[in-house]
Amino acid sequence: MKIAITSQGNSLDSSIDPRFGRAAGFVIVDTETGETSFADNAQNLSLPQGAGIQAAQNVAATGAKAVITGHVGPKAFLALEKGRIDIYLGAQGTVAQALEAFKAGQLDKADSADKEGHW
Repeated sequence: MKIAITSQGNSLDSSIDPRFGRAAGFVIVDTETGETSFADNAQNLSLPQGAGIQAAQNVAATGAKAVITGHVGPKAFLALEKGRIDIYLGAQGTVAQALEAFKAGQLDKADSADKEGHW
């Protein structure tokens, strides 16, 4: 399974970006092969609105079936939910640490957005 992890950089050693829609990018991890790649999200950083929806489309294009992030807004949550992409919140530290927390069952699967609009 592929997992998209919001990141401030392009590697497992990068810090988690706590924002979903306005994250710098997504480290994509294939949990079966261990292969990683990076999906840039820079085009969404300055959007006045709609960044979460655009980011959800970017994640869907990677084939990811789950997202690990710090927080997610209502529009992004709905877009990911419609794309059948699971959302795990509360990630902290590095991308590698968030991945390990996910594997250990320490992240909460979201059943709703935890932020209002863009922030």
